[in-house]
Amino acid sequence: MIENQKIRPARVIGPLGEPLTLDTLPPPSTTRWVVRRKAEVVAAVNGGLLSVDEVCQRYGLSVEEFAGWQRAIDRSGMPGLRVTRIQHYRTLYERQQKY
Repeated sequence: MIENQKIRPARVIGPLGEPLTLDTLPPPSTTRWVVRRKAEVVAAVNGGLLSVDEVCQRYGLSVEEFAGWQRAIDRSGMPGLRVTRIQHYRTLYERQQKY
């Protein structure tokens, strides 16, 4: 019988095209979340380097906060992660959904 083993890649492609490994991800002590760091963490989860639970535990995030980062990238790309423009991208997305 074959057991389900979690096979993880050693590295994934980051948001800017650079390779990401566990060592190159933002440190667990990160408190200032700039767009690039958020995008790197989302890319790590999307690529299978870490699970959502591991990211939330490692960085002290809630699942809702991380899901918001994923949603922002899906909708607007990296600019959608900018805290100062959240409302702009939210209304833009809502307008797009109407038509």
